[in-house]
Amino acid sequence: MKIKHNSEFIDVKNQLPVVPLRDVVMFPYMIYPLLIGRKVTINALQEAMVRDRHLFLVAQRSSLVEEPQFEDLYPMGVVARILQVMKMPNGTLKVLVEGLVRARLEEMVKKNNFLQARISILKPQANSDDKEMEAMSRTVSELFAEYVRLNRRIPDEVLVSITAIEKYHQLADTISAHILQKIEVKQKILETANVINSFKMLTKVIKEEIEILKIEQKIDGSVRESMSKNQREFYLQQQLKAIKDELGQGDDQSNEVDDLLDMLTRHEYPAEVKTRAQDEIRKLSRMHPFSAESGVLRTYIEWLLNLPWNILTQDRTDFKEVKAILDGDHFGLEKPKKRILEHLAVIRLAGKVKGPILCLVGPPGVGKTSVGRSVARALDRKFVRMSLGGIHDEAEIRGHRRTYIGALPGRIIQSVKKAESSNPVFLLDEVDKIGKDFRGDPASALLEVLDPEQNNTFSDNYIEVEFDLSNILFITTANSTASIPTPLKDRMEIINLPGYLDFEKAAIARDFLFPKLMKAVGLQKVKIELRDDAIYEIIRYYTREAGVRELERLLGSMLRKVAIEVAEGKKIRRLVFDKARVARLLGARKYTETNIKTEPTVGYAVGLAWTEMGGDVLPVEVVPMKGKATLTLTGSLGDVLRESATAALSYIRNHAGQFGLDENFYEKLDLHVHIPEGAVPKDGPSAGVTVLTAMLSTLTGIPVKTDRAMTGEITLTDDILPIGGLNEKLLAAKRMGIMEIILPEKNRKDIAELPPELLKGMKLHFVRRTSEVLQLAMTVSPYVNHRVKMKPRLEQGLS
Repeated sequence: MKIKHNSEFIDVKNQLPVVPLRDVVMFPYMIYPLLIGRKVTINALQEAMVRDRHLFLVAQRSSLVEEPQFEDLYPMGVVARILQVMKMPNGTLKVLVEGLVRARLEEMVKKNNFLQARISILKPQANSDDKEMEAMSRTVSELFAEYVRLNRRIPDEVLVSITAIEKYHQLADTISAHILQKIEVKQKILETANVINSFKMLTKVIKEEIEILKIEQKIDGSVRESMSKNQREFYLQQQLKAIKDELGQGDDQSNEVDDLLDMLTRHEYPAEVKTRAQDEIRKLSRMHPFSAESGVLRTYIEWLLNLPWNILTQDRTDFKEVKAILDGDHFGLEKPKKRILEHLAVIRLAGKVKGPILCLVGPPGVGKTSVGRSVARALDRKFVRMSLGGIHDEAEIRGHRRTYIGALPGRIIQSVKKAESSNPVFLLDEVDKIGKDFRGDPASALLEVLDPEQNNTFSDNYIEVEFDLSNILFITTANSTASIPTPLKDRMEIINLPGYLDFEKAAIARDFLFPKLMKAVGLQKVKIELRDDAIYEIIRYYTREAGVRELERLLGSMLRKVAIEVAEGKKIRRLVFDKARVARLLGARKYTETNIKTEPTVGYAVGLAWTEMGGDVLPVEVVPMKGKATLTLTGSLGDVLRESATAALSYIRNHAGQFGLDENFYEKLDLHVHIPEGAVPKDGPSAGVTVLTAMLSTLTGIPVKTDRAMTGEITLTDDILPIGGLNEKLLAAKRMGIMEIILPEKNRKDIAELPPELLKGMKLHFVRRTSEVLQLAMTVSPYVNHRVKMKPRLEQGLS
């Protein structure tokens, strides 16, 4: 049928595509922008563009319905004309429409993926004389003008457009469209086709709104001067909430609060976490959004909800695959690999197991840190690393309480959040270098983290809700266990990673380091052959380390020099790294000779020591001087080593007769014990036998064999006690070419755990007593009943 709209006649069909509207009631004569995103509405829009650009717009009873049916829509809507269509970047359509005339929804069907309605057009009805209509229109216009003046959300320009409207039904529809009211109220006005009844409804609604706005202004004026800034902000928030409630636009929560509640609903949380989050979100909803307290509370809620409370990754349980990954990433390191496979076996049999706490102890450069990353890859778990070196503040572990400005959770909880899983592989690096001061003791805070019986209820000071850490596979690393507190050490399973043998370093350099460095410097296109003689040349004469860190640096240095030649334009297709090229690229050998004497020497013995850098050969020198029974110790020696020297001298004095010495030999004598490389700190009891042998040698004049090294702790009762770091000490001796070693008998059991390659070619002497050491180490037995009596060095005179 034809309708008259403003000054034109428009032909409107009684079957039109339907666009259901959410939270919007469209009125005739209004030009309104709509955002359309649903597929069915986009299809309806496209159909209307193909036909005559006419649509039927009708409001939904509930905005939550995605695919509305006939009963989900109000019976009255508006026929609208499409003025403009614009496609947005997110795929939605922005449509500018103009309302034409009211229409009643008679029937609706789904046709070709869009909704089509059969409608009946409704013309406005006056049913009143012109005087009454004029009076009602003036009344409504005046009330609306006052409403706009009191309500700051409606622009004043609306009043200008209202005064230019002459038709009564158009005036009623325009005012109805601009008032801020509930969907139900505006729909009721739309369904009133009689103009005089529309004016009456508008009069009632606008009067009520004006009364509310006047009361608001009166309250605001009476208390404004007496309120502080924070009180005023709170009052305005409550006032705004009250106004929204009266206008039917009240919303119990802000969009932000809605998002938090939605997150709480969509994810699974423990009951305690859910209760705490609900309480905190309720507090947040009552706060002003721009207050400092709301920012702090909002951050806390986000931390609480973003933690992976019940998120677990599945472990890879294929033994062959796990072993292949571990072997592919690291050469050797059999103990940690075996322990990981044991962990998998327990998981497969028991279903669930508390995460073990592994502590990898070894010198720098042996691959402790990289083992953690490799284990995570093998188990198909997330990996996080936390360096403990230099940490002094307990809050780094447990977090700060929320009362402090800028408070955050501890680094344990931060790392778990970063992993997005509650069972990652967690590497705690350098656990032996934790400090402590007035801010607390981080090592003590770690006791709860690393105790499988306690860490299932770990409490962070910031989160204040218990978090289960028992599913985490903790791996700690250290260079030495000496500085780790005993309670902390007791909670960890110690796995020693000894230094590498030369052949192991060569394999690592050839199969792991060199290919990685070739890729890092961009020489993949150059064919470079790394020969074994070049690798061993670098290992033996350019490095002195237990690991491979310096070896990697030197290989990188060689490749970078080649990279310079390639960058300068030199064409290199094939290159061979041999001993000669190593000398050209790295210069002269750094370590050409050892500082160990080659001939038996008086007052000189070769010992073995363990340091954080690995094993080392420790020569001990002793010289006698005329004096007054003074023992001088030099070489940056620790307290334990000094006590060992004192015990050695006491042993010799107690057995002076057996060695052919005068019982009072020490009264007119000074002894100076020196261990070279004085800048390097040295400590520990295992050098006791070496100091004793060197002392006795200088007192008796009997030389000590320098082709054999010794290690062991002495006692005053002639016993030799076991020592630690056996692997590293034997490795250091072999590196220096010393193949005969004197060891405590109680260390014989440890030999079975050493690699066969290390023991190959070595001769080990196991001793129980000091007398056995002296007879093995010295060229002649120092005991007078075992040798031809020789004149003691003391009687030969001291110059």
